[in-house]
Amino acid sequence: MSQPVVSSYGSWRSPITADLIVTATVGLGQTALDGREVYWVELRPSEGGRNCIVRRSPDGGISDVTPPGFNARTRVHEYGGGDFAVHDGAVYFSNFSDQRLYLQAAGAEPRPITPEKSFRYSDPVVDARRGLLYAVREDHTVEGREAVNTLVSLNAEGAGNDEGGSVLVSGGDFYAAPRLSPDGRRLAWLTWNHPNMPWDGTELWVGELNDDGTLAGSRRVAGGAKESIFQPEWSPGGTLHFVSDRSNWWNIYRLGEDGSSEAVFEAEAEFGLPLWLFAMSTYAFASEESIVCAYARGGDWSLGLLDTRAKRLERFELPYTDISYVRADASRVVFRAGSATERASIVELDLATRETRVLRRASEVVVDAAYVSTPSAVEFPTEGGRTAHAFYYPPRNPDFVAPEGELPPLLVKCHGGPTAAASSTLRLDTQYWTSRGIAVLDVNYGGSTGFGREYRQRLNGEWGVVDVDDCVSGARYLAARGEVDAARCVITGGSAGGYTTLNALTFRDTFRAGASHFGVSDLTVFVGDTHKFESRYLERLIGPYPERADLYFERSSINFTERLSCPIIFFQGLEDKIVPPNQAELMVEALRRKRLPVAYVAFEGEQHGFRKAENIKRALDGELYFYSRVFGFPLAGPVEPVEIENLPPGK
Repeated sequence: MSQPVVSSYGSWRSPITADLIVTATVGLGQTALDGREVYWVELRPSEGGRNCIVRRSPDGGISDVTPPGFNARTRVHEYGGGDFAVHDGAVYFSNFSDQRLYLQAAGAEPRPITPEKSFRYSDPVVDARRGLLYAVREDHTVEGREAVNTLVSLNAEGAGNDEGGSVLVSGGDFYAAPRLSPDGRRLAWLTWNHPNMPWDGTELWVGELNDDGTLAGSRRVAGGAKESIFQPEWSPGGTLHFVSDRSNWWNIYRLGEDGSSEAVFEAEAEFGLPLWLFAMSTYAFASEESIVCAYARGGDWSLGLLDTRAKRLERFELPYTDISYVRADASRVVFRAGSATERASIVELDLATRETRVLRRASEVVVDAAYVSTPSAVEFPTEGGRTAHAFYYPPRNPDFVAPEGELPPLLVKCHGGPTAAASSTLRLDTQYWTSRGIAVLDVNYGGSTGFGREYRQRLNGEWGVVDVDDCVSGARYLAARGEVDAARCVITGGSAGGYTTLNALTFRDTFRAGASHFGVSDLTVFVGDTHKFESRYLERLIGPYPERADLYFERSSINFTERLSCPIIFFQGLEDKIVPPNQAELMVEALRRKRLPVAYVAFEGEQHGFRKAENIKRALDGELYFYSRVFGFPLAGPVEPVEIENLPPGK
């Protein structure tokens, strides 16, 4: 075996290239069971970022359901989710280009069942007995008016749907998770109102259905303005279950016949998730008294079997630390899973034998484990005498070693949301950095999920402060331990993580450069120039507007560009409706005026997050190129350059 080559951190040659990352790689999403068949959604960068519904038949054959030219992706809430439903081989899905619902019968071409109007649909549920669908509808028919969200019923064949469906429930700002009871007599759903987000406070309602699918009456059975309810599900026998954070932790509860509810299992663990997407699922019924459930402790997820009568949880011994989209029947469980050494996969678990098999991997590309940096969970001190959490990835490449005494640069990653969480699942876009000699700290700052409601609420009124404090504290913690070079710390993030990035670069001096991927720079613009779902999000994170306009001003980096003193690169989709392009362009102009090094990479046809392979590659390579020029380390291989304005001579 040859000896490692001595080379500076950042200059190591890596087999984990941007081309490798985007080649034959798919995103894996919503799962469903239909008899013995398994369905899931694949996001395919190589096909322009379209969503394709995929079916696995009992004989193991895998085939595309969604034909070319169709993209199974709803835009309800802009983030979507709940793109399809399936029943007896018939698939109902939202098509991205026109947002109509389509029916695709087995062996047939898709045909629309909703009109050519400005309606969007999500989370459809099939009522086979009545020949209906129940779905969330978002009405954009009146320009200049806030979208109107309702629950509607639709004829499953399309007859009589000319007006976009019959409204069942209206008046609330938002609806989600319509769920039909096994006997078809009741419908459950979630609703919430501005300024709450679904992880702040939601209500769970149940309605009695008439024979024609209209509602005879309804009542609230759980939840409120200060209790978050997630994923209502009916047991096979018709008992309504749901996840609530009333104890500080998202635990599973069931509704009694008298209307009271009790915890099925109490634990300081999270059995729920922030409802950014429709049709998210962390548990499913294997029988009336058995629930297969995913739960998180300390940022890592496990899968277990919950005996609802004995209130006992048995943990499955599985090699996964990130588990979601759980679906089950009496004999098996299907879910999406990943770990520090395994990329995301669709996995099936046999409940009798406890054996697993992978049905689909996000990528079939095999990376030598010698190049994979395994994260360690880090809890570090931060402001106010508290602690915060992160995953730390040290540099790793068997072919290289750094010169004696040199410490690696550190890339601090800020997840989006901000009500979300960093995951320990193997991501090649993280290994891209570590295999080149750049350490990564993926921070679960205060406000992140997976650590209870109190930790999640640390960010209330403190966005732009607590998150920045925790990212700065994490970098300083590693530098103080002698693990990274304090003079070469950079910060990167997308969306809300981009906001944290820009504030850290503006108001603190810990980081010497950074990258904002569709990040927020001016909160006041965000108040009036974003979509309905998040239009009041900042009232929790910052304060009511305009009453606290002072806070919006003080925490917007665009107002304090005189404090900037380091280079920044910006990446932006030009069709982004969540964080519009002007958020990046305002900052780029400010840095130009200050004569600071700045780069701006804009992508035609991209929205919030990049879905096309060529743009994912361009962003990854472009960020590496930017840091190499800023810090002056040579790259081991050719990378397409980005134009950097105001770069000093010799850089």
